[in-house]
Amino acid sequence: MRDPDALLSRAGVRGNPDRDQHFLIDDRVLDRLPTYLEAVEGDVERVLEIGPGTGGLTDRLLSAASSVVAIERDPLLVEFLREEFADEIDAGRLDVRSGDALEVDIPDFDASVSNLPYGVSSEITFRLLPRKRPLVLMFQREFAERMVAEPGTSEYGRLSVSTQHYAEPEIVEVVPPTAFAPPPAVESAVVRTRPREPPYHVDDEAFFLRFVKALFTQRRKTVRNGIRNTAHISGLDDPDAVVDAVDDRILSKRPDSVTPETFAELASVATTVGITAE
Repeated sequence: MRDPDALLSRAGVRGNPDRDQHFLIDDRVLDRLPTYLEAVEGDVERVLEIGPGTGGLTDRLLSAASSVVAIERDPLLVEFLREEFADEIDAGRLDVRSGDALEVDIPDFDASVSNLPYGVSSEITFRLLPRKRPLVLMFQREFAERMVAEPGTSEYGRLSVSTQHYAEPEIVEVVPPTAFAPPPAVESAVVRTRPREPPYHVDDEAFFLRFVKALFTQRRKTVRNGIRNTAHISGLDDPDAVVDAVDDRILSKRPDSVTPETFAELASVATTVGITAE
């Protein structure tokens, strides 16, 4: 396996916190990341890596999968990766693509294992989750804990409901700052998600996610007040009609104690009585 410190040296780069660059250099963590796919059902032939940096994880993924496609936004690192992994690219096992993962087309993949840039981790994650593929992703620990949080906890929020709408997430490892160069100011955590169909039905997924977002902008208010106060976010034409159609036991709760299933029920009522047909 390629030594991550040697890769950094050959690339001639240093991580830049201002550009959200923290290179993962701990061999033990790098070695473990691909193994978290072993519990995933189905064949994993093509792995997507976002933000490969100098290729420490890329090297390990090439040993665990038939092929890897890596998306890197830094042109200098793209050039380095194409030189460092020229043999693997020539053999058709590695495809290094230049671009911003928020803007380029995401190619087909069987699973993704990535050390995401933390500043855009949410946006990237919600480009990946709807693809219904297993994910092993590195996040800030606080972000990871919000992804897996249960109703009634302080961490539970829009991120929890949205993540769990698409998948079953679990934290499989906490990673200290010393595993990175330069070390970030916070701990990190690895989240593995298993795609699934949610245990409830929604007629309009876009509205459901927008409705959840709207209510959590007023997480300290009751659901009743949240529905009335956030119609400009959710897109409701008649929020009072929604309030009138929902049981008071639900309306008196705060969003952070509402289960995803109940959010789905609320969204169903909202689309039925709260939106004027065009």
